[in-house]
Amino acid sequence: MEYKQWYMEYKIHKNRPGLLGDIASMLGMLEVNILTINGVEGKTRGMLLETSDDEKIMLMGEMLKKVDNITVTALRSPRLVDKLAVRHGRYIDRDSDDRKTFRFTRDELGLLVDFLGELFKREGNQVIGLRGMPRVGKTESIIAGSVCAMKRWTFVSSTLLRQTVRSQLAEDEMNPHNVFIIDGIVSTIRSNEKHYSLLQNVMSMPSTKVIEHPDIFVRESEYSYDDFDIIIELRNNPNEEILYDSFTTSYSDDL
Repeated sequence: MEYKQWYMEYKIHKNRPGLLGDIASMLGMLEVNILTINGVEGKTRGMLLETSDDEKIMLMGEMLKKVDNITVTALRSPRLVDKLAVRHGRYIDRDSDDRKTFRFTRDELGLLVDFLGELFKREGNQVIGLRGMPRVGKTESIIAGSVCAMKRWTFVSSTLLRQTVRSQLAEDEMNPHNVFIIDGIVSTIRSNEKHYSLLQNVMSMPSTKVIEHPDIFVRESEYSYDDFDIIIELRNNPNEEILYDSFTTSYSDDL
């Protein structure tokens, strides 16, 4: 028998005593396993379920429609954001117009690191953009996410300790299983021919690339937003504006 995971979410209208127990009992009688359960943003509860019989999930969904105290708002194969919502008790803020843009604040670094870690576990080519003002925690989050995914990280360009522009990488650093970290400002404003050639090689590899300051990277290079699979925004607070003019000049002061 092949077991399959499902995500169920329901909104609670009246949190009467024994409500969760009744739902858990129903799942138990149907032999549907509860893997994880958590409250998600107020009066909403999420469950990660597992069963070898999809018909039981459909039957359960129909039965729960008759329960007046709750309304099932999701019953589907779990997405990454669903698993993280159950794990952390809140949904990641996602742009309603551009669905590949996800927003975090500095007090959500734990959630961001977990999100990045899950992304980094994926094999094959993916390009992730990371927007944010200086010293907000971008590079540190990428490194921590790499640790969570048990992946080695490789700096192609960086300002973590000092401005670093690589012109070549060692053989073990060119491993496609690595997470490649690129500073979009350093790699364009301070790049040279050797570095840009290396950058092109890295971008063509079937690997994970994380590009800090993706807007400058797109503006100053041959790449476009279509090359990005996901854009992440990290702010000190929800109302902070990400303004590049206030710090891009410091990258070229010593040129």
